[in-house]
Amino acid sequence: MTAYVRGRLIALEGLDGSGKTTQARLLADSLGAVLTFEPGATELGRSLRHLLLDPGRPAPVPRAEVLLMAADRAQHVDEVLLPALQSGRWVVTDRFSGSTLAYQGWGRGLATDPLRQVVGWAAAGLEPDLTVLVDVPLEVSRHRLELAARDRLEGLDADFHERVRHGFVAMARAGGPHWVVVDGTLPVETLAVEIEALVRTRLGWPAPPAP
Repeated sequence: MTAYVRGRLIALEGLDGSGKTTQARLLADSLGAVLTFEPGATELGRSLRHLLLDPGRPAPVPRAEVLLMAADRAQHVDEVLLPALQSGRWVVTDRFSGSTLAYQGWGRGLATDPLRQVVGWAAAGLEPDLTVLVDVPLEVSRHRLELAARDRLEGLDADFHERVRHGFVAMARAGGPHWVVVDGTLPVETLAVEIEALVRTRLGWPAPPAP
């Protein structure tokens, strides 16, 4: 895919409570980038998010969960990501394909090969130029979520989330230069500076907009 060669896509991944959402916002502000998220960044996605994460609704079976995530991503890619990238904008997304592989693959125990095919198809082949894994120990993640109202996935047991973390780390180790791992226990501003430096090293920095 070459139509959006001037744009760059950066995904922030990690457990809930890792601090990735804060870091995505700070990075997008620094870059002057489009900030987005999954699931739920489109009108269709907001309905899908309720189906996926509302603990008061009937739980989808794992395969249905994957397909709902895939539907959200397909809409997100076509409605938000590709238009921005093709116009030359940089985009920072809070979660992307790595989350599906970690949560529904490692977490739910679904077979990796067919899951990767679904993930790639839903994203129309789009992959991040850089994925930043904000990694924290499970106990840190759980502690940060103690006072929050938990959605369906956040409310699953510690073993599930430990498998998810293992999946993220495994993908980062296999991802070569397209993945980096940062310590989510660092102070917020310290970590933001570190992530900015990694982005500059791996991708450069977007040119300022023309006057």
